Amino acid sequence: MRASIAASRQSQAPGSIASAAAAAKLLEKKKEYEAVAALERASAQFLKRIEDIGDDFDVIADAGIVHGQVLEQWPNMFRILNLFCMHVRVREVFLLMLSPLVSQREQHAEDETTSSPSTGERLVRVPIEELRQADSKAS
Repeated sequence: MRASIAASRQSQAPGSIASAAAAAKLLEKKKEYEAVAALERASAQFLKRIEDIGDDFDVIADAGIVHGQVLEQWPNMFRILNLFCMHVRVREVFLLMLSPLVSQREQHAEDETTSSPSTGERLVRVPIEELRQADSKAS
């Protein structure tokens, strides 16, 4: 017996043309759906990046506030430095006024040190209170 070739032969009936058009339309809709899904993924990634940029701007804004607070303190710092400089200037003027007396005292002190030999004595601070506390803890 001979095999039928009817199954491999395409039908020219109107139903098969409609089914081929439906398959082509289905393929087109699948491609469209994949494109929309890719656009949605890209939009989600774009949204994430924009949110991250927004977070970075929040950090930058906070840093700007801190910098503003630091800059706000500079006038106080200059005022304090000015007070210190005035104190130093007043001290210098006071020392200039006392310089004749100081030079006389230094001269007298130099005379005393040259007349007596140096024995190499040195004053040492002994922390007695700390030693007593250590002894009381050890007991």
